Amino acid sequence: MSVTLDGYVTDRAGSFGWSAPSEEQFRFSLAQIGELGAYLCGRRLYETMLPWETDPLMRRTALGDAFADVWAALPKVVFSRTLDRVEGNARLATRPVPAEVAAAVAGTDRDVSVGGADLAAQVIALGLLDEVRAFRNPLVAGGGTPFLRPVEEPVPLELVDTRTFAGRVVYERYRVLRPAQDPAVRPA
Repeated sequence: MSVTLDGYVTDRAGSFGWSAPSEEQFRFSLAQIGELGAYLCGRRLYETMLPWETDPLMRRTALGDAFADVWAALPKVVFSRTLDRVEGNARLATRPVPAEVAAAVAGTDRDVSVGGADLAAQVIALGLLDEVRAFRNPLVAGGGTPFLRPVEEPVPLELVDTRTFAGRVVYERYRVLRPAQDPAVRPA
């Protein structure tokens, strides 16, 4: 997900126009999405990404066409309290988050991604997240939708990868450390 320097995925007006990727970042995202076996997302992210499956205008460039192909082929599970149907290669979640995560992981030998701040917060709170990946953008929004919600217990992370795009956006990839992996985290 794209995030501002101060930790928001949308600004106070609900906009994320500041997160438009450079071509290099877009290609990187395309490669990452192409490695996935499934994508779990909340309603807002689903609606934001739906044009990649339904709108021919998204295919105006070779890169847009490639991304649309990869996104359309990727199975998606949409978590929503308001939608009664979804389009494209998606289905509505019908089970609790832990059961849907387990089914998605069991259904592929590839990584499963979770997108959407609310859904990600639930997955983090349940201890079901293995990694956090973010594109940190050079903007202080001063408010909006937080990238990460408050947690009951600290979640120790290890930085495993970074990359800078167009001298502006920094990709950060963190691995969640489990107690056996982190010498600073000892069982009580």
